Amino acid sequence: MDKNAGQKNSPAYRLAALDPDFLLSDSMRGVRLQLEYEKAEERLRAWVVRSTIVVFGSARARPRGSGHEAASTATLPPEAVPRPSNQSALWYEEARRFGRIASERGGALRPRGDVRDNVIATGGGPGIMEAANRGAAEAGAPSIGFNIGLPHEQEPNAYSTPDLTFQFHYFAVRKLHFAMRANALVVFPGGFGTIDELFELLTLMQTAKTPTIPIVLVDKPYWTRVINFTTLVEEGMIAQVDLDLFSYAEDAEGAWHELVKRGLNSGPRPAGYPSKIT
Repeated sequence: MDKNAGQKNSPAYRLAALDPDFLLSDSMRGVRLQLEYEKAEERLRAWVVRSTIVVFGSARARPRGSGHEAASTATLPPEAVPRPSNQSALWYEEARRFGRIASERGGALRPRGDVRDNVIATGGGPGIMEAANRGAAEAGAPSIGFNIGLPHEQEPNAYSTPDLTFQFHYFAVRKLHFAMRANALVVFPGGFGTIDELFELLTLMQTAKTPTIPIVLVDKPYWTRVINFTTLVEEGMIAQVDLDLFSYAEDAEGAWHELVKRGLNSGPRPAGYPSKIT
């Protein structure tokens, strides 16, 4: 036995970059955050993705409203029940149509000056996310899947571009990548996750932490039942002008029309605003 076997077999002797115990320790959390940011950033730059159109919506919507798991290319999280209904099927098909329309008209399909603009970006999972990625794929355009690692794995759908399908551990880094290239946000009916991402962008815009971008909520009757924005104004929690941060549409074509009407950028999104230093 080598006299120095104890030294060579010690965790301390491992190369830092090859030591999983060290890399997954509490002290390396900042490094892991940076790695998650940089890995996606490197791939997006390689694909010359300059800007995106982000699409949010429920993972539970199924093609044709089917409640069968096999109707989707990605599995639902545990205990999440598919939403079988004609309305669910309509949402899925309109998200699919929107993914195709935006990819054909927004700059993802035909790069301008060797860069791609307004590339569809979703959470990479099933339901509305799958539908939007699917529409982009049918247009022949790349699309992004920003997936998130959950206690029980949520698999990516089969339509996001493989080279642009990421898995994040940290919601914060995932949200950063959603926000930093977004030229627009289109939100289909959804639950906690969808509402969380919607209010994340609304808050960033309201507080001038990010430039104002078009935000469109699809299916006004759904959204006005789920969130009473008017009550927030009446109670003095937000200003009337804050309601101008978003608008509504009823279908894919209407959503695209609203984005254009609200000034959809066809080039790089403006730089963010620095915090005021006092």
